[in-house]
Parts: sequence; C-alpha cells; structure tokens
Amino acid sequence: MSSTSVLTPEEKEHFLKHGWVKIPKAFTKEKADSITANVWTRLGMDPNDKSTWNRLRINMPHHREFDASEFAPRAWAAILELCGGEDRVDPSTKYWRDALIVNLGDEKHGGKPVPPKELPEWHVDGDFFVHYLDSPEQALLVTPLFTDIVPNGGGTYICPEAIPKIAKHLHDHPEGVSPRMTPRGEPDFREEKDLNFFCEIAKSCDNFVEATGEVGDVYLMHPLMLHAPSSNALRRVRIITNPPVSLREPHRFDREDGNYSLVEQVTLRALGKDKLPGWQATGPRERVVPKRLIEAERMKQEELKRLADLERKAKEGQQAVTAAA
Repeated sequence: MSSTSVLTPEEKEHFLKHGWVKIPKAFTKEKADSITANVWTRLGMDPNDKSTWNRLRINMPHHREFDASEFAPRAWAAILELCGGEDRVDPSTKYWRDALIVNLGDEKHGGKPVPPKELPEWHVDGDFFVHYLDSPEQALLVTPLFTDIVPNGGGTYICPEAIPKIAKHLHDHPEGVSPRMTPRGEPDFREEKDLNFFCEIAKSCDNFVEATGEVGDVYLMHPLMLHAPSSNALRRVRIITNPPVSLREPHRFDREDGNYSLVEQVTLRALGKDKLPGWQATGPRERVVPKRLIEAERMKQEELKRLADLERKAKEGQQAVTAAA
C-alpha cells in the first residue's frame, strides 16, 4: 500500500474481483444519530408501534447536506482512490444529504425472507440521466449504514455477477440507453417503465451478497452493480443513504498512459478487455427528470409541517414550565 493509499492491497483486489468493498467504522454512531435524530417525526410514524409502519420502504427527501470528507474521512478518501484521484471527481459530490432510505419490512414478509432472485426491485442507480458505458454522472454506488444491519434485517442485496452483463449491454449500445436500459430509438425509450430488464438479469444469476454491517460502515460499489432492497423479514429498522459520486469527465477505457482507475479496471475486466480502442458514446448526454422527484417534493412539504409542529409543541412546553416557575 503506497503512502497515499487508504485502501489495503487486499481491499483493492477485493474491489477488482467483486466490484465492491466495505469500509468498516467509517463514521461514528454519534455522527449517524445526528443525521437520523428526527427520522420518526419526518416519517410520521411511531418507532414503538409497527401498526404505523405503513410502507415497506421509504425514500425520504433531503433537508440538509454534510461534508463527507469530514463525516466519513476514510470512506471519502477511498472513494477518491477508487475513482482515480481527487482531480477526476466532481467536488460537489463530496456533500452527502440526509435523503434517508428506510426499510421497515411489512407483515406479509415478517419472518419470511424473499429469495434474492424473486425480489421485484432489482436496478442500477442513475434514474436522472441517459446511460453510457462511460457515464460520468454515476461513478460509484455508495451506501453508508446509519443503523446496524443483520442478515434478513433489511440489508440491500447486491449481485456482482451481473456487472459483466450490464457492461456488455452498455458497450453494445453506444447510442445510449434509458435509466431502465431501453436503447435509444426504441418506442419506449422515454418511458419510465418497469424493472423487467434488471429482474431478468438477476434471475439468470446465482451469487448474491446481502449488505450487512454495523452503523458507520460504508459500502463502495461499482456503478453497474445490480442491487435491490430486501424484504426485511425481521422488520428491524434499516436506514441507509445512496449519495451519488460523479466525475468531472466521462470514464476513459483507452488511456495512453494506462492509468485506469480501479472502477475503470473493473469495467474492462467485466468485458474481458485490456482497453477499448475506438469505443465512444455516439448519442447526446441527456438529463432525465424521474417521477420520484415530484413525490420527494410532496413528502418534503409534509415532513416540514411535522417538524414545525414538533418545534411548536416543544416551545409551548418550555413556556408552560417557565410560567409555572
């Protein structure tokens, strides 16, 4: 390990072989609590009454940002290393958000975990842009754990075996594909349709990993990592986020100096290549506005109202104590 490397040789090799690595104890429980302190008020649920847990999983909107280089310094340094160095990473992605993803499970799956192949929400992240093999918008999939996660306790399932299959699809469609992997030119390219493409790939695979760990652990994964929320059979509260990491420029797979990032090396290995001379995206780089943003704004306004009510009640309580004194 070089003097500037934060990843051990074993961690680097694990990432190259499997497309993911876990950074243990990247931030403290106290830091995690500072982000999740008002989560139940924001949700409008009672942590002690599961009858109020009326959704299996909630993708919450964000209210604030925090500096990942201060919050989880080793994880941030590892992100830079995997992506090829600080000069390649968009500095704005250093700021993580409290857009928490809460998996509560439901009564239907309580005690009965759904097998990975049967999970209905397999996908690759990046619903906000047209995808290419070299897309800079999603350079790494990051998952910080804000709660402990035990087996069958709501951890994300990942499928390293699928990376080559998705990489080949992108390689074969330099014209670009939609976030749901529909090639440009097909009639439903602009439609936010089902997840069948991803779920069929998952059904063709056999090796899955459940992302378990302790609060403060951070999973760093290749951007083409197929993943899905689990059924959370134990119905233990699971809280994570997925802060995107983007690059200043697209990935390059034909570098003259051979200085490929670890992420680029995984992509090349997935395709069975040392380099891709002549490959380039032939379509325009486009942003996509996903439907989830409309839902996120509605949820944010509801959360703000609940948080304001909580603050108002706290002030009224303090005033009552002062008057009594």
